[in-house]
Amino acid sequence: MATGEALSVAPGSLVVVRDEEWLVTAAENTNGVWRLEVRGLTELVRGQSAVFFSDLDDIEELDPRNAKLVADTSPRYRRARLWLEATLRKTPVPHGDPRLAVSHRMLSDPLIYQRQAVAHALAETNLRPRLLIADAVGLGKTLEIGMILSELARRGRAERILVVTPRHVLDQMQHELWTRFALPLVRLDSEGIQRIRQTLPASRNPFTYFNRVIVSIDTLKGAQYRAYLEKQRWDAVVIDESHNITNTATLNNELASVLAPNTEALILASATPHNGKKESFAELLRLLDPTAVTPDGDFNDEDVRRLLLRRHRHSPAVAAQVGADWAERLQPEVIAVQASPEEDALAAEIADTWLYPENGRSPYSGYSGERSALFPWTLAKAFLSSPAALQESVRNRRKRLDIDTDAGAREAEALDRLDALADKVYGNSAKLTKLVEHLKSIGISKTSATRVVLFAERVATLDWLNDTLPSALGMKSEQFAVLHGGLPDVVQQRIVEDFKLAHSSVRALITGDVASEGVNLHAQCHDLVHVDLPWSLIRIEQRNGRIDRYGQQHPPRIAALALMPSHDRFMGDVRVLHRLLAKEHEAHTTLGDAGALMSKHSAKLEEDEIRDMLAKGTADLDDVIPSPQEVLESDDPLAALDRLFGTADQYVPDSPPVDDGHALFPTDLDFLSTALAEIYDDPANDPDARFQPGVGWRTYLQQGLVELAPPADLRARLDALPQGYLRDHKVKQRLVLATTPEVGTAHLRAARDKGSTTIWPAAHYLSPLHPVLDWVADKVLSDLGRNEVFAAYGDVDAPTVVLLATLMNRRGQVVSRQFVTVAFPTADPTMGLAEVQPDLGFLDATGLRAGGANPGGIPITAELQALIAPAVDRATATLSLTEQQQRAELEQRLAAFRDRSHGWQQLALDLGLSGAARNKFTQHEKRIVAEREIAESLAASQQLVRPLLLVVPATAPVEVA
Repeated sequence: MATGEALSVAPGSLVVVRDEEWLVTAAENTNGVWRLEVRGLTELVRGQSAVFFSDLDDIEELDPRNAKLVADTSPRYRRARLWLEATLRKTPVPHGDPRLAVSHRMLSDPLIYQRQAVAHALAETNLRPRLLIADAVGLGKTLEIGMILSELARRGRAERILVVTPRHVLDQMQHELWTRFALPLVRLDSEGIQRIRQTLPASRNPFTYFNRVIVSIDTLKGAQYRAYLEKQRWDAVVIDESHNITNTATLNNELASVLAPNTEALILASATPHNGKKESFAELLRLLDPTAVTPDGDFNDEDVRRLLLRRHRHSPAVAAQVGADWAERLQPEVIAVQASPEEDALAAEIADTWLYPENGRSPYSGYSGERSALFPWTLAKAFLSSPAALQESVRNRRKRLDIDTDAGAREAEALDRLDALADKVYGNSAKLTKLVEHLKSIGISKTSATRVVLFAERVATLDWLNDTLPSALGMKSEQFAVLHGGLPDVVQQRIVEDFKLAHSSVRALITGDVASEGVNLHAQCHDLVHVDLPWSLIRIEQRNGRIDRYGQQHPPRIAALALMPSHDRFMGDVRVLHRLLAKEHEAHTTLGDAGALMSKHSAKLEEDEIRDMLAKGTADLDDVIPSPQEVLESDDPLAALDRLFGTADQYVPDSPPVDDGHALFPTDLDFLSTALAEIYDDPANDPDARFQPGVGWRTYLQQGLVELAPPADLRARLDALPQGYLRDHKVKQRLVLATTPEVGTAHLRAARDKGSTTIWPAAHYLSPLHPVLDWVADKVLSDLGRNEVFAAYGDVDAPTVVLLATLMNRRGQVVSRQFVTVAFPTADPTMGLAEVQPDLGFLDATGLRAGGANPGGIPITAELQALIAPAVDRATATLSLTEQQQRAELEQRLAAFRDRSHGWQQLALDLGLSGAARNKFTQHEKRIVAEREIAESLAASQQLVRPLLLVVPATAPVEVA
């Protein structure tokens, strides 16, 4: 028995606990106590998962020196090859290896700029993956996140994942991470939480029940979840739209502050990483690495480059890659709408009574001074949206008035006149007429497949459009859908998913700005209309980015309606507003980001600036919005970020990928099909036979498909997937896998483009991380008895033991991995000759790797058995120098972090902080202490040497293959 520090285990090790054998899938050592995540191998516990702690259970590690030899009698060394392949698949790629291991074999286009993000996160200079992906709108940040998470998973560093997103993109993010990267996440939307409450005790922490979770930030920031989160450690946390967490006075930031120190990897994503405030940007850096920001709030370019990556549509590395898969947008069109008499009358009333009254005072009876000039522009903005939006503003204001005062009564009278005039616009709206004309001109009709996204700021406008457009266009009401933030999360997700389906009846998505962040709407659509135009370049860019993004095959067509009243002064202001569309396009093509133009870096602040300009009568847009060239040469923080990253492609991977996923089988399908044939005695021998659940599988290679009836232990691993997807495709009864990226992509596209009722594909790509491969690897490893290894004949000069050596840190993560061969040319086992091998290429010459003919089973003699222990000892001794070097390299990285953290604390003392500054320092210091604890757990701890195979010179007659 062994406990605590005496243990020497890693993922892939076998242990005996409670008299049952278990395969270690994850291991972590905290203060001398091992936490082992395991999967059962023996009959009673086969397929079951468990967690054991060395201070609570007797854990017996199976000494590799005592491994027993078993002869491989299978044809073409099938059993030995399967066991070797499964062992390597279950052994993580080394912790600090920056090369791609699996992400280049997923369902994503091979774009170098996206691989840059992965290389950045895995860079050897980083002690841990901590990165802000600040790419501009449309570059595919979700794909970059998926690539990073898949690489971490292959390294054994992503068993516990938490993804936090806005609620309307939960389904989209979950869909992308599963269909493209085979990362199943449990979605805790309102329905998911309700399901948990029905199955878990009220006191049970849901984050201990599920290892991989996706949840909305609105749900997670609730007080009932914070206590749960404070007690959880994560391998990887992703926070999408992370610009929403920078305000230190908000619950969003409190949530991020809880998560950041409790995770090893932290990935933030935002197209707008800087809001113009140094402290807010510093907070993002501080979440990633608290030592990157000094106690007085300063930071340097080196730390920014280390923690952040930023590119845009016209960055050289991006422009050279996207090609025809991102069609250039057309020049946006401003559609001038001459106001109807009814609209003109309403505009004149707003202008003469509220915006430009002769006596200089509007009827507004609220605050005096500059603030009194803002409400009239609120009315004007509502009018420019729709009569319904204006009436909503008028009636809401009317409810708050005290009409018993003279001022309140005067304002109420003026508001009532507006209300009455707005009533007359219904049925006489030139803006609605022009919108209908435009929609018809681009092909929106009852029978056409053309789709459009209609954006408006006010919910009242959305409802007005939904009520009037169907009849005006001669279409059915079900061909229109309304999306806004007041809808339940599951309804929002369902609407977005429906719009992406080709067979869906929806032709117009009428949406508010809830859909302006994160939602991909380009799958079936390349037309967008701003029914009202936001007074913010950032918001315009975010809206346009829903259809103007990577993967858009048609040039995006963007239009905005410009209602032009006859009132000279009001019309002049409206013309100024609609120049915003041209300004955004100019910034998009020149800077790649419109947020830098006004240097506000906040949609609200931009809107306030525009409104103040109009209220003060200084309607010169060029005074407020400089040219792109001026911005490039300015000290604007976003422009400074773009200059910092420039055109350098310093993170392009320049080394070949790790190629160990197919160590003994050329493809994942070869491994799967061979393993299933071994496990189930070749159930696909008769391709016409009906398969039975638990044992059946068949291939349709001409179609690139594999069909599998999942047994109970595999069905359990699929439970994380959306229940609707499992039900609609009957996945638990019949799992269909696409065996090539081409077929996988075709099925992914078909789910949107043909008669599917869901965006989830009927056939899922068999990617390197697919749960079915993990399941079959476990089945293969459980095939041998306790602490056994195979012996086989091969083309060698002397009996040779092949061993795998892994150096691990205290968290049980693999720091390095090497192969060793120990040959015994004489009968003396003490004379073994050890040689470190870069990979399993040694097996090529033996004939085992390619599956050559097996001459037959080896008689296991005492002399052969006696070679195992000295082989383990010799390999361990041979690797001692290499281990020392690896420990030293990791220690240097740890020392650099220690130096930064201690330097940070010393600087804080030197500054002599007090009061509120001292309290803030104390909070940051706690983060640094927590970060240091995690960092120390990454120190190299122990080495595990395991025998993989004994190869003996072939002396028996060779059997016919």
